[in-house]
Amino acid sequence: MSGNQDHIQALIFDCDGVLVDTERDGHRVAFNEAFKKHGLDIKWSVGQYAELLQVGGGKERMKSFFNGRGYPEKVTDKDAFIKALHADKTDIFMELIKTGKLPVRPGVKRIIDEALAEDIQVMICSTSNVRAVTAIAEVLVGMERREKMKGIFAGDMAKKKKPDPEIYNLAKDTLGLNPERCVVIEDSRNGLLAAKAAGMYCLVTQSTYTVEEDLKEADRIVPDLDNNGNPITLNDLKALIP
Repeated sequence: MSGNQDHIQALIFDCDGVLVDTERDGHRVAFNEAFKKHGLDIKWSVGQYAELLQVGGGKERMKSFFNGRGYPEKVTDKDAFIKALHADKTDIFMELIKTGKLPVRPGVKRIIDEALAEDIQVMICSTSNVRAVTAIAEVLVGMERREKMKGIFAGDMAKKKKPDPEIYNLAKDTLGLNPERCVVIEDSRNGLLAAKAAGMYCLVTQSTYTVEEDLKEADRIVPDLDNNGNPITLNDLKALIP
């Protein structure tokens, strides 16, 4: 393994579960509030949401749920119904972000600062809504860091969701990246498979819903970037690339 700093061209972050552990007390809560707003007697539990997370993308997740459960009788246009629900869910989630109560995961700001200090390109690739990802970057990670990022690739910018590599390939093609010099930080099996399918190296920081997932394809697995008092550094990420 080489520790040459030139070996990393880009450091790419997933958003939910990586930058912020948003799924349990962020997205799940927002979905439930949106259901309530629309008069639906639906409340996703933590365990149920864990299963639903196997489906990438919020709209896709709801479609999978309603396709299995059945749509409300009043629904005549399923796509419009899902779109309206998701719009309200996003607005609710945005308000949660604005409170600043969702903490950034340990070590994230530190490793971003280390990468930027060495002129390594930093970006976000997520299947979540672009508005929500951008708000997380600006409000929680910080505007100064966000302004130095090379881009946010998210939501419907990719037609196919993770584990399909489309969102990572979009970043690669847009910015002219060499995938063999890219390190991705993910938290889930779907994200890991997407990164690896794009030909990139991947470190997994496990999150609330992914600690039991099969992550054997990862180049390294840690609980978070602080790694139980043995922080993951930029040199550790460089060492992932042969």
